[in-house]
Amino acid sequence: MIGRRSIYKSPAQLRAMIEPGLITAEALRAVRERIAPGVTTLELDAVADEVIRSRGGESNFQLVRGYRHTVCASVNAAVVHGIPDERPLEPGDILSIDAGAQFRGWNGDSAFTVVVPDPDRPELVAARQRLSDVTEQSLWAGIAALAHARHIGEIGDAIQTSIESSGEGYGILRDYVGHGIGRKMHEAPSVFNYRVADLGPEVKPGLVLAIEPMVVAGSEETFTEDDDWTVSTVDGTDGSHWEHSVAVHDGGIWVLTAPDGGAAGLAPYGIVPTEIV
Repeated sequence: MIGRRSIYKSPAQLRAMIEPGLITAEALRAVRERIAPGVTTLELDAVADEVIRSRGGESNFQLVRGYRHTVCASVNAAVVHGIPDERPLEPGDILSIDAGAQFRGWNGDSAFTVVVPDPDRPELVAARQRLSDVTEQSLWAGIAALAHARHIGEIGDAIQTSIESSGEGYGILRDYVGHGIGRKMHEAPSVFNYRVADLGPEVKPGLVLAIEPMVVAGSEETFTEDDDWTVSTVDGTDGSHWEHSVAVHDGGIWVLTAPDGGAAGLAPYGIVPTEIV
């Protein structure tokens, strides 16, 4: 009888995950620099693809059956899994970009949200920026919780607490959650972005998780568009998505998809990430 593969990686396997994380980070950095009114999400997709290939990787999104793009680009009421297209970005749009790279059989996965500048609608931009900021803060609250958690479920508790403390009344998607990552982009275990009764597996060295809160300005109810991919809010309110791949090792934690290992994002929590050696 063949047993299930362990969710915990060896030190050598953790080291192998550093490069795909950095490639993913570089692709997203390049995309972010190109975001502006008039640019299409297909153009952004090409930017990410070029970076990943130039560094010897491949898009792990393109390895998903039926998906042929390098990024997911979700605009306004689309929260996740948006397909890049030829629609030019407009001033004030809120855009989430999700991407991942596979390098020598190991994977990285990360996402960010940005609001396209619009000097003519400062209130709209401020409201959308607030949604993005709260989502990003909840991501770092979850990563910080991982640094001292005993069980994975503590991450979701920290994420939900962070979002609730904003006082904005935002919703958290329930049907889409974070995940383990390694040889495959999506592995066990599930990483919930909200409190659950079952706290799940132990947090110990070798654990690598893609933590990714998906937050909406209104109701958390969503539907899948006719393209069979894009997940949008039923009430038409905005969505935001932030994600990092994070490793737990003998020396602490390291954010694989952040060039600084997560130092800046974790500083407010008094946590100093430790490099994987």
